[in-house]
Amino acid sequence: MLMKPLKTLSAWKALEQHFKAMRSFDMRAAFREDASRFDQLSLRCGNLLLDYSKNRVTSDTLGLLMQLARESDLEGLRTAMFSGERINFTEHRAVLHTALRAPVRPPLVVEGIHVEHEVAAVLRRMQNFVESIHNGNWRGHTGKPIRDVVNIGIGGSDLGPAMVCHALDHYAVENVRVHFVSNLDPAHLAGTLKLLDPETTLFVVASKTFTTLETLANANSAKAWLLAALRAPAAIARHFVALSTNAQAVEAFGIDPDNMFIFWDWVGGRYSLWSAIGLSIALQIGWGNFQALLAGAHAMDVHFKEAPPEANMPVILGMLGIWYANFWGTDTYGIFPYDQRLHLLVPFLQQLDMESNGKNVSRANRRVNYNTGPIVWGAPGTNGQHAFFELIHQGTRLIPTDFLMAAVNATPLADQHEWLLANCLAQTEALLKGKSRAVIEAELIAQGMSRKNARALAPHKVFPGNRPSNTLLYQKLDPHTLGMLIALYEHKVFVQGAIWQINSFDQWGVELGKQLAPPIRAALSSVRAVGEHDASTQGLIADIRRRRGLST
Repeated sequence: MLMKPLKTLSAWKALEQHFKAMRSFDMRAAFREDASRFDQLSLRCGNLLLDYSKNRVTSDTLGLLMQLARESDLEGLRTAMFSGERINFTEHRAVLHTALRAPVRPPLVVEGIHVEHEVAAVLRRMQNFVESIHNGNWRGHTGKPIRDVVNIGIGGSDLGPAMVCHALDHYAVENVRVHFVSNLDPAHLAGTLKLLDPETTLFVVASKTFTTLETLANANSAKAWLLAALRAPAAIARHFVALSTNAQAVEAFGIDPDNMFIFWDWVGGRYSLWSAIGLSIALQIGWGNFQALLAGAHAMDVHFKEAPPEANMPVILGMLGIWYANFWGTDTYGIFPYDQRLHLLVPFLQQLDMESNGKNVSRANRRVNYNTGPIVWGAPGTNGQHAFFELIHQGTRLIPTDFLMAAVNATPLADQHEWLLANCLAQTEALLKGKSRAVIEAELIAQGMSRKNARALAPHKVFPGNRPSNTLLYQKLDPHTLGMLIALYEHKVFVQGAIWQINSFDQWGVELGKQLAPPIRAALSSVRAVGEHDASTQGLIADIRRRRGLST
């Protein structure tokens, strides 16, 4: 369909007018006037409950946002994604991470490949390999079983698997520990290797092209470490496997091509944990739990595909984000899991959201004239309360937030989980209610402070309130629930990209720095100047050389 500029859509214009009336909207008054507000503005999907009643919205707001979704052809774009159309048009690729997690895959042919057959074949090979590690049939070069697995990757080949493994560490199998190395800084790999025994360590090298600088640098250093200990090139084949599509480069490295697990160009890096990139996850939590993770994501896929927009969890989350970013002018988006096992969720979602929707050119090749992806940030509660919640409660910026919490903790200690839940609920209530100057003055005077001093101190203790938040509540953090949560945020990002008319599935913004790095690397160790650099970069290169004892 011909795509009209976003700001010319009738729903957008209606939202602009509606916003003028909503500037003075008070959620506290809305709750007082409507006892059913929570019931009307909450939604369940499986064991997930989304409470979005603490938002600056009315039924009119939501109606206009859903109208905007329809005028933006969200449903058509959703159908195009699930059917394998090349919606990643700048790279001429389909976007089919959803096909990786469907238990029964309908026939789907993309570029001559029967997707359902390919996916099933890779999953069977992954299962066989995982079970061979767990039952001890796979042995290292000296005959000892594998006890440690090191995933070497970066970006989507690290953030997703690492996040899931940390989140589900209470499902870890016995006798196998999984570690993650991503940073080019040698301290990351060295700090990991010093804890390991080369005879019982397996390296999983995750790189689609097998050319990623950071990953190959760490893999080569790991290979040198292994060979220094085992002194046999044949050991590489028993201690390294690859997640890649480049069989020639994998074999040249020394990895047996039979131990290469493929994935496809229609699997974007930040959506790849469901593919062979999830091998480290399955090695940690076992094949059955990995399947449960896939099943949870599929359950959310079905909900996103079939539920009407007004009752669709990813659509609601996505459109609320549009409301705040484009009409209230918010620039950031806070995510606070009151679940320590989700401490890597925010870094994972930062890549998912900001790499997907940090774009300034529309699908019609026009420079956009509105905000796109927000700055995503956050930390686990209650740590965040003692770090930056001051800004959310009393700062000058409006910051939409998501709070996540489990009703049941997998590792209960005394009454700590009850306190954790109470703190989470208290923060969302405090953001809503706030605390007025009059109430604070009265409290201070009742505590024995003079009226004069109470009046002077009270302004500093005022909580404005009326600040928006969503709450996602689930029973407990298990593989199925985590799969649902991840897929929920994936689809939320898709919804917002569809509205903003951008391609959420490419990432050209990471390329320029990669192109500039090689000549700078050469200049750091070469007497002659390599490449043309600005005065600042040239000055820094010269100072680094001086500090390292090299002539300038």
